Amino acid sequence: MTNLSNPAYVLSTILICALCTQVTRWLPFLLFGGKKEVPRLIRYLGCVLPAAIMAVLVVYCLKGITPLTYPYGLPELISVAVVVVLHLWKRNTLASIALGTVCYMILVQMVF
Repeated sequence: MTNLSNPAYVLSTILICALCTQVTRWLPFLLFGGKKEVPRLIRYLGCVLPAAIMAVLVVYCLKGITPLTYPYGLPELISVAVVVVLHLWKRNTLASIALGTVCYMILVQMVF
């Protein structure tokens, strides 16, 4: 069993995490940087994956709804509606997600 309070263990863990993070940041530039043309598959994934990831996150956030028991999933559904309306109105992803989260927290803490 490792000793988590050992400074060498903690430092090596931090350094490995930092190295892995930097490699994942540099790798696209090393592979596709300069005047090389980005492969068609990578461009396609760049267009499709953001929407797919958002869809997965919505499903993940709504998976715990129990529509047959109080509060019937109302805080979640109201918050999703707030996010959709704000995003269609302002076209600002960060603002719509942040305000949707605030809406959900207010509903859960003060209303339901």
